[in-house]
Amino acid sequence: MYLGGYGVKFFHLSDLHIGRQLNGYSLKESQERAFSQIAAYVEAERPDAVLICGDIYDKMVPAAEAYPMFEAFLRMLTEGEAAPAVLVISGNHDSPERLSYAASFLERHNIHIAAGRPSPEGLKKVTLSDAYGPVCFYLFPFIRPGHVRDQFGEGAVTDYESAFRMVLERETPDPAARNVILAHQFFTAAGARPGTCDSETAVLMAGGLDNIDVSALGAFDYAALGHLHGAQRVGEERFRYCGTAYPYSVSEEFHKKSVTVVTLAEKGAPAAIRTLPLVSEPGVRRVRGTLSWVLEAAQENGDDYVSITLTDELEPSRFREQLEERYARILDIRFDNSRTKRRLTEEMEHIEEQSPLEAFCQFYETMRACPMTGRQRDIMQKVIEEAMEGETA
Repeated sequence: MYLGGYGVKFFHLSDLHIGRQLNGYSLKESQERAFSQIAAYVEAERPDAVLICGDIYDKMVPAAEAYPMFEAFLRMLTEGEAAPAVLVISGNHDSPERLSYAASFLERHNIHIAAGRPSPEGLKKVTLSDAYGPVCFYLFPFIRPGHVRDQFGEGAVTDYESAFRMVLERETPDPAARNVILAHQFFTAAGARPGTCDSETAVLMAGGLDNIDVSALGAFDYAALGHLHGAQRVGEERFRYCGTAYPYSVSEEFHKKSVTVVTLAEKGAPAAIRTLPLVSEPGVRRVRGTLSWVLEAAQENGDDYVSITLTDELEPSRFREQLEERYARILDIRFDNSRTKRRLTEEMEHIEEQSPLEAFCQFYETMRACPMTGRQRDIMQKVIEEAMEGETA
């Protein structure tokens, strides 16, 4: 598709998590407000493409209301005078079968979806063109090693990084073209881990088993990444997580939610990257203090989703009822005083974080009085990967 003009502009989004709840509260209205803001930016900015980089839904089998929400969002993005191309990949929370339903029909409306295991024939590619030539978008859905192990020789795929690199080796991006990849994985830069928060750490593997070094993306002028909920770069500016459009835990209280806008001019010029702010309504925040102070603070944030910590030394009478009268959306109530600190100190034991494989190796050595062989470790690693894949299949 030829766009004319100079430079291809696209929006980078990810991790919509449609159908998400926050401690039992539905986020439907909050997500719809965020989607409306994004659609308004599309109308005002007129990007050539909108990239949605995985975790469209919050569950493999989302709530029934999630499907019409995503359909409505797609309509908002594509009904304007200069409708952008919409490029979508599946994330670890998505069911490839459900996400790719009607994909061939949607493609006729310039909505391109890549879900599930990459084909041995190569990744789905969408090409746009402007006065500087083609911009090639490679759609790489979330994968686990077991998804592609049978596509390569024995022993070629041993972990997440080798799986990702082996799939990419089948691609031959034109070095003269501008190349963009959409990917939903956990990338690190020379071992340095990006920032994470509570709302996604449950899906990140202990011991860094799912780490992929960002050097795997070196052939691309921009990497539109999904999986992490905080906007950030990984190593270079051109390798970016855009973060979520709405906070999904109190650990995201200070995140500045936004739309990432990227413009690619001529080949070799750095991507121009800026953000458009998104207002989170209601907000998500922590409130800490004595009961009287927390009750007074409700004048400013009584409608937000709040995690409350009371610091009173003695448990106030009817504290829960008083708080519920002032705050509309209480996530939890806890105490932090000398009594709770003393109890925590008495109960707390240092537990070294271990990967599942390390824990099993330690157990094996304890029971058998000898370490596992390299072959036994390889077999156990495959068993662990297959079990993890089965849990989220």
